[in-house]
Amino acid sequence: MKVAGREFFEAFIKIRPDAEGLLRAWYHEVKSATWKSPIDVKAKYGQASILKNSRVVFNIGGNKYRLVVAVNYGVGLIRVRWVGTHQAYDKINAEEV
Repeated sequence: MKVAGREFFEAFIKIRPDAEGLLRAWYHEVKSATWKSPIDVKAKYGQASILKNSRVVFNIGGNKYRLVVAVNYGVGLIRVRWVGTHQAYDKINAEEV
């Protein structure tokens, strides 16, 4: 998969440096993925939440952080839409970010 929107990672890492290794590990894993549908995501990341509007929410660092992405399965593109703490996630609408 191609991953766009890494600037969200970089901005978040500046305020939460402990997230750097976790986010970079996720990035390297999904770069080599070939997801054709949400079923493929769930097969690898059972705790991921599949939402409307092509959004997927990943729990990062034992659910300490949340990562919201939009996935275009047809072209193999993941666009990072939001990354933040679990508490901040509760204040957003993940289907609209």
